[in-house]
Amino acid sequence: MTLEWMAWTPVTAGFFIVIVAMLIGMTIWEVASPNIERKGLLPMATTRGDRLFIGLLSSAYIHLAWLGLTEMSLWIATVLSVVFMISMMRWG
Repeated sequence: MTLEWMAWTPVTAGFFIVIVAMLIGMTIWEVASPNIERKGLLPMATTRGDRLFIGLLSSAYIHLAWLGLTEMSLWIATVLSVVFMISMMRWG
């Protein structure tokens, strides 16, 4: 079975490796320290998994908006997304 049709690049592979590592880390964290729903800045009670999902989805939209609205480096959007994700996990 070949995966040539998927056109894997190091960046694409790195992206999926990071997502899998985050899911594994969240699973280990949940087993070690079960969480409770809490209400932070979001208008609803959320768990860590909810905040991770919302943060990942929002990061995708940040990148899409960045690509559509600017000609600047995509690394700036990545830094913004990381800062957003950290704040979402902490205060969301």
